[in-house]
Amino acid sequence: MHFRPLALGALFSSLFVLHAAAELPFTQVPAEFAGQLSPGKSPLVFNDGRKVTSADDWNKRRTEILADWHAIMGAWPKLLETPKIEILETTTRDGGIAQRKVRVEIAPGQTGDGYLLLPAAEGKRPAVFVPYYDPETSAGLSEKPLRDFAWQLARRGFVTLSIGSPGGDARKPVLCDGAKCQPLSYLGYISANMWQALASLPEVDSTRIGIVGHSYGGKWSLFGSCLWDKYACAVWSDPGIVFDETRGSINYQEPWYLGLDPAITRKPGLVSAESPRTGAYKTLIEQGHNLQELHALMAPRPFLVSGGAEDPPKRWAALNHAIAVNLLLGCKERVAMTNREKHEPNEESNEQIYRFFEYWLKP
Repeated sequence: MHFRPLALGALFSSLFVLHAAAELPFTQVPAEFAGQLSPGKSPLVFNDGRKVTSADDWNKRRTEILADWHAIMGAWPKLLETPKIEILETTTRDGGIAQRKVRVEIAPGQTGDGYLLLPAAEGKRPAVFVPYYDPETSAGLSEKPLRDFAWQLARRGFVTLSIGSPGGDARKPVLCDGAKCQPLSYLGYISANMWQALASLPEVDSTRIGIVGHSYGGKWSLFGSCLWDKYACAVWSDPGIVFDETRGSINYQEPWYLGLDPAITRKPGLVSAESPRTGAYKTLIEQGHNLQELHALMAPRPFLVSGGAEDPPKRWAALNHAIAVNLLLGCKERVAMTNREKHEPNEESNEQIYRFFEYWLKP
């Protein structure tokens, strides 16, 4: 397994905490949800029942949470120290932004095509990894509106890297030879390798790399940022930040996420007697785990939930767990949520995402 104790001092220096004196928008818990905690295991209670009371305790508990989840989801393959990046084509877009179509090594023996966008500027720049079903949408090269996060961030001075589903089909993800983990954990593993890829570029400041995705990409960015602590900050756009079996789009139970089981192929859809829980998802539910444990792994790194239909204001009850961890570490205003009515992003929610990255990743 590939994880490390949290190095608080180094991490704080990478987050430009000089910003913290100002009050951040969207970090204030609405009064009706203040003090509420969603059900499931508490991040601040060890498996043996002891409470976490100090930063040193938290580092131990953090390691325990990671160990629990990796044990259930399956261990990652070996990380790539310097993933290979092959440039297939280079063009120049509006504003002098260099667009490189690239083939990136995403895992041992496995590559994925994508786009690297490089703003015209001197020196090292902040960067954002943008995973989605396909890289063209993120890079602003498709007809899908308001999902071009990579292109819009590049226009604001960020180096961005976009890739799509491993193998090209999100419902039939292709894992590298020897990979034994659940597909969603594998996406987290790819995120770690893409951080390595961005960090290796001479144009990128490795202390200022974020991650963002919408829907499927939101789940990908959630697991990527929580399981790989080198991402300086993250945005999750309406992925469903808790297990919720009443919502068809919060489908962590599916075999292309956490429900992969070599012995059983479940019928897609909501959990039912005819389509029961399978794989790691079944074990996680039976043992009382929920996603607030992963949210807490972000602390003290800031993250924004760009909530839509799947992540309405009531999700603050889950986020309050992460807020409690941050308070234990002496940090405030590191957990943010915006809300819109529909699942689809809109101009306002996207602008909030871009300003979040400008706030935390630009000095």
